[in-house]
Amino acid sequence: MYTIGQVEEITGVKQHVLRYWEEVIPGFAPKKDFGGRRLYSQKDMETVLRMKHLIYQKKFTIEGARDQIINESEAFEKSADLLGQIRSARRELTEAFFALRKLR
Repeated sequence: MYTIGQVEEITGVKQHVLRYWEEVIPGFAPKKDFGGRRLYSQKDMETVLRMKHLIYQKKFTIEGARDQIINESEAFEKSADLLGQIRSARRELTEAFFALRKLR
């Protein structure tokens, strides 16, 4: 876990910008400790670096970068769901294969 100061130092993104991004990016909400200090996970760090790349290198607007991250997240969820379906089908086919072998 990283503090907001550590995130600023590592990524070069100012603390006030990080706090603003929390407001505009769905799902980007670092946990807070008992004192109310933000604690950023590795996933949060990846989001910060992705936002920074989209805004500063790719010249996206904040809204455009947010929309891109949302789209990427939805695509990831769909692919994860598809992977789950493939694994389930594979499991069923394997069970059917071994059941047929026992019948011989």
